[in-house]
Amino acid sequence: MALTLRDVAVTSTSVAATSSKKEKVTRLAALLRSAGDDELPIVVGLLAGLPRQGRIGVGWALLGSIDPPPGIEGGTRTVAEFDCLLDELAALAGEGSTTARAERLSRFLAETAPDEVELVRRLLLGGLRQGALEGLVLDALAAATDTAPAAVRRALMLAGDLAAVATIARQGEGALAGVHLVVGRPLRPMLAATSPDVATAVDELGLASVVWKLAGARVQVHRHHDQVSIFTRNLNDITARLPDVVELVRRLPGHAAVLDGELIGLNETAAEQMTPHLFQDTISRFATRRSGGDAIALSPFFFDCLHLDGTDLVDRPLHERLAALDRAVGRYAVTRVVTDDATAAARFSADALQRGHEGVMVKALDAPYAAGRRGSAWRKVKPVRTLDLVVLAAEWGHGRRQGRLSNLHLGARDPSGPDRFVMVGKTFKGLTDALLTWQTEQLLARQHSTSGITVHVRPELVVEIALDGVQRSVRYPGGVALRFARVRRYRDDKDPAEADTIATVRALLAGAGTDEVDRDGS
Repeated sequence: MALTLRDVAVTSTSVAATSSKKEKVTRLAALLRSAGDDELPIVVGLLAGLPRQGRIGVGWALLGSIDPPPGIEGGTRTVAEFDCLLDELAALAGEGSTTARAERLSRFLAETAPDEVELVRRLLLGGLRQGALEGLVLDALAAATDTAPAAVRRALMLAGDLAAVATIARQGEGALAGVHLVVGRPLRPMLAATSPDVATAVDELGLASVVWKLAGARVQVHRHHDQVSIFTRNLNDITARLPDVVELVRRLPGHAAVLDGELIGLNETAAEQMTPHLFQDTISRFATRRSGGDAIALSPFFFDCLHLDGTDLVDRPLHERLAALDRAVGRYAVTRVVTDDATAAARFSADALQRGHEGVMVKALDAPYAAGRRGSAWRKVKPVRTLDLVVLAAEWGHGRRQGRLSNLHLGARDPSGPDRFVMVGKTFKGLTDALLTWQTEQLLARQHSTSGITVHVRPELVVEIALDGVQRSVRYPGGVALRFARVRRYRDDKDPAEADTIATVRALLAGAGTDEVDRDGS
């Protein structure tokens, strides 16, 4: 019998209801085991919150435009039908595509049961929160196919395609072992944990490579003779956007390489000092196909080498990969120092910050490249910025946060008048269950109006927000938006009149940076 969206929704709800990792894996594996060969690659992506089509141009605005509310009459749709819908939506482009997406989606949802509609909404908006996304889904896939979790994870590392790995896993462990690095096929990037300071990172890792953390867009570059491909952190192919980078890579020594690095825009007056443009200026150029004229030229700088001239290096220790990197890219290697001296590393970090970079990465010299994982062998060290802001509104949550106010609308103080605040961003990160409960009670007591899922409140609560920087924004009236904001604590010791001003927030533009997140600009 064909699997339905209701099957996925029931499993997702069941998984969210248990805190046991073992039980989550068992329930996920049961659904995957019941999937047909054609359904398995679809279902594994849905359970991980990662439909194979990726981003398809559907967001809150489009979903909110669909009227009347869908799913009231309801029916049951199969996962295969939903997959076909996503293919259709992804294929729509150009003038009128937004209207066409809304019409096609509306027709689909009108024949879909309410519980399935909610699943579709969460999948399209990237909001599937069930306490078990890709990591546990991989363990469940291994259980469902009687293969080793390590074999599944390694295959995904090298193939970069969850749906493809699901199909291979059903063929057995021997098939998984046959997955290998292919130049031109992107690998999932290795990610970093966080250390509070350089000294801690060096003390824990010992002799390490300390490298500038550039304020740019992470890329993976594949070269086979004159064929060059450039991929984002999320494995999107952006080669066509960057002809200048393609030509530069073709001029590098050797004939085949897979390189991990960053693209940054350098100030021409200080290019030798590697002084970067603001992150937002770099990412704006990165997001378009524009080049030449007054466009910011993007320069590649690399910090790892995963393949060189026929030799795979992902399993080699970092010191071997760095030696290969120097041979492959020469002066386009990111500046680094090898040390076990915390004081020397701190001086190197201070110099990086002085030059306008985000901080440093500290990397264990004996560690292999753990693609697709956030391990302890790489540590990012960046200054932590905080702002005291005022809560202006909050949105009702869903999934685990159903029935509680979650996504906060944050405002900075406008000194031009009493009780004036300018919205600068939103966040739902950093909120524990206890804080969500307290926050909901406090905000409802201050409610003055509602609009859709948003509850607007009197600006009385001050919250301390940690952030990685800010960027220019046309979305918010203050012209600036927070980047990677998360709640640290509520400041019951502060009145709204003591909140940070919009001028303070704007002043952070000069230090805007990035994090290990998707930066493909799409």
